[in-house]
Amino acid sequence: MEHGPAIFAAAVFLLFGGALLAWTGARAVRGAPVAEGVRPVVAVPLALLAGGVSLALGVWCLGRL
Repeated sequence: MEHGPAIFAAAVFLLFGGALLAWTGARAVRGAPVAEGVRPVVAVPLALLAGGVSLALGVWCLGRL
């Protein structure tokens, strides 16, 4: 009964983290701003960190099954 919410949470974290990493990478390669009004030197590492943490949380949720 507890597997459903854990699988859903893992899927959300994995999809969000993967999409954020892909989007950040695509924007950084083009030289486009990652966040409006924020220097790329600050925005890119923070976005990569947030994507990595989200992926790690997704893997952790799946590992708890």
